Amino acid sequence: MKLVLLDDDVTLTRTLCRRLEALEHQVKSYNEVISPDLLVAEQADCYLLDLRFGVASGLDYIAPLRQQLPTCRIVLLTGYASITTAVQAVKAGADDYLTKPVDFATLTQALSGQISTATSATEPEVLSTDQLEWEHIQRVLEQHQGNISQTAKALAMHRRTLQRKLQKHRP
Repeated sequence: MKLVLLDDDVTLTRTLCRRLEALEHQVKSYNEVISPDLLVAEQADCYLLDLRFGVASGLDYIAPLRQQLPTCRIVLLTGYASITTAVQAVKAGADDYLTKPVDFATLTQALSGQISTATSATEPEVLSTDQLEWEHIQRVLEQHQGNISQTAKALAMHRRTLQRKLQKHRP
């Protein structure tokens, strides 16, 4: 299988490439933002996209890939998981949405299409209050285009408190 990885975490990319190549996959990786056209030109069987890829978003690559390569598998990988981005990814055409750190067996199953974490949940996962708070903060932060001061004001929270919460959950 031909795989393309897009992730700005060089160490993670290198490790995944090595492990996937050991499974006899042909792997190409990118650690810097590239154009969707260049990505489509790879003509891979599967694409593993980081949600926050430098200044870009893995979400931006899904629609062009799905349009040009309708049979390829698209898996979005993120350390900033939220219900909002999961829904956006699936609506855009992603086959799976995985959170970092990801179990390698789960990743290989998602890449091969043996499971679909985006659509196969039989029981809804109960989120902790910390997870709910994190998702709410992420939604409000997105509404304010990443502006910490405006987000803190909207959440009626001190800016430093918000920064600590964001730093605490950083992967």
